[in-house]
Amino acid sequence: MQNDLAADASGVRDAPGSRQLLTFTIQDEEYGIDILFVQEIKGFTRITPVPNAPHFVKGVLNLRGTVVPTIDLRARFRMPERPYDQFSVVIVVNVGTRVVGLLVDAVSDVLELQPADVSATPDIAGGTSTCCSAMGRLGDRIVMILDLDLLLDAVELHEAEGAAA
Repeated sequence: MQNDLAADASGVRDAPGSRQLLTFTIQDEEYGIDILFVQEIKGFTRITPVPNAPHFVKGVLNLRGTVVPTIDLRARFRMPERPYDQFSVVIVVNVGTRVVGLLVDAVSDVLELQPADVSATPDIAGGTSTCCSAMGRLGDRIVMILDLDLLLDAVELHEAEGAAA
């Protein structure tokens, strides 16, 4: 009975060993990030470009006085550009001491995956180069689960390489 009361506002229950993911789409593919990292979801707004930033860093946005670097995940994953529209959103995440915006095509929903529904990333997928830590299965759907530490470390590594050039 107590577990029934533990449902959050989205109706997703936090069962022992389960993972709650915020899912979103980029070019018709579904991705997920651990809901605990999500600070907020913001509709697409003006992003100020930053000179000499990597191609996938769209710039910064002002979030109630905080300057938030924003990464276009479409560009980060080398997917074709497309115009931003009413579905484009910025997912603001907290990873350690970093606050970063992730620009995606659209937010889907919050999913709960049981441990049996999560698999390691296949070796052929490139592991860390994809920033994908695992894959979730929900019926016929496959959700690529991003590792935000890997994603942000890759951004910092790219910036360091650019500064050294």
